Amino acid sequence: MVIKDFLRGELIGLKMEIIDSKNKNLIGIKGEIIDETKNSLIIQDNDKVRTILKKQVTVKLSNNHNEIQVNGELLIGRPEDRLKK
Repeated sequence: MVIKDFLRGELIGLKMEIIDSKNKNLIGIKGEIIDETKNSLIIQDNDKVRTILKKQVTVKLSNNHNEIQVNGELLIGRPEDRLKK
C-alpha cells in the first residue's frame, strides 16, 4: 500500500507505536488513536490518554491489513484537509 493512500484514510481507530522521537521517553509508547488535531495525536494507552505532538515523532501505524512507518511531520495539518487531498 502506498503511504499517500494510507494517510488519506481516517487515522482515528488505528493502532500506533512511537518508534522514534526527539523526546526519547516517548519511544515505545503504543495505543489507539482516539482523536487528532492539526498538530497532535490523542492516543489511548491502556488507561491513560496521551497527547503526542506530530512533529516530534516517527510512528508505526497499523490497521487489520497494513502497517506503515511515517514521520509525524507528514501528518501535520488539519485532518479534514489531509482527507481531501
